[in-house]
Amino acid sequence: MNTRPQLLKLICLYCAGLLLVCSFDSCVSPQKIVYFQGDSLRYSSGEVGQAYTPTIQKGDMLSIIVGSLSSEANEIFNAANQRSSSSMSYGSSGAPSVQPFGYLVRNDGCVELPMIGKITVEGLETEAAADLVRKKLNRYLKEPSVIIHNLNFKVSVLGEVNRPAVYNIPNEKITLPEVLSLAGDLTIYGRRENIMIIREENGKREYVRVDLTSRDIFTSPFYYMHKNDLVYIEPTKAKMSANNRGFQIVPIVLGVVTALSVVLFRFI
Repeated sequence: MNTRPQLLKLICLYCAGLLLVCSFDSCVSPQKIVYFQGDSLRYSSGEVGQAYTPTIQKGDMLSIIVGSLSSEANEIFNAANQRSSSSMSYGSSGAPSVQPFGYLVRNDGCVELPMIGKITVEGLETEAAADLVRKKLNRYLKEPSVIIHNLNFKVSVLGEVNRPAVYNIPNEKITLPEVLSLAGDLTIYGRRENIMIIREENGKREYVRVDLTSRDIFTSPFYYMHKNDLVYIEPTKAKMSANNRGFQIVPIVLGVVTALSVVLFRFI
């Protein structure tokens, strides 16, 4: 009895099975990669969530820019903003840049400015702190203007994104989709339905998972990023399988089996 045709059939079935398994493992469902899924209507609307407004905390570094009719007096206050520190920050391009030194909010919640002395700014929004400084300056400058920015507002993005980095946010307001856009979006292996956000505020650390494929993200309290948030994108099972040693051997096995099939065809 000639067993070669049966052996050839077994080899062909084995190859087909391996190809089928690989194709299932590599396929990604559209429901897992499409953002903001919901109803199929051409138009829909919803309430806009309240934007996050940060307050000044101990250890923050503030850029305090003073303007008035006296350029000499302005230089006295703005000199601290022109000094550079050795710390590095990362912008939307991912390239390092030097941050201005600014004014440090001390452990007592105060900043110390020339002529004025100590001013308590802890717990205030930057606009309220600017108004407070401006009122103090009215004694020394004519028609002063004050602009304050928090140089510590940053968000870290790790995991399956194209540009993982620490991003400084100049206007102190950014959403989760915006910060992921800065990071170059998720890779095809990123889990969009299970994004982890780690947030530390008021001595408490929170861990939460949000689904970027659902429109519910727009009403989530984690839609707006807070200062020092950490965003982590987990890899999918397909990514982990691709890195598995056994998965890497599959193409070699397929190549060997194909070669054997060709040899057997010649002798049948």
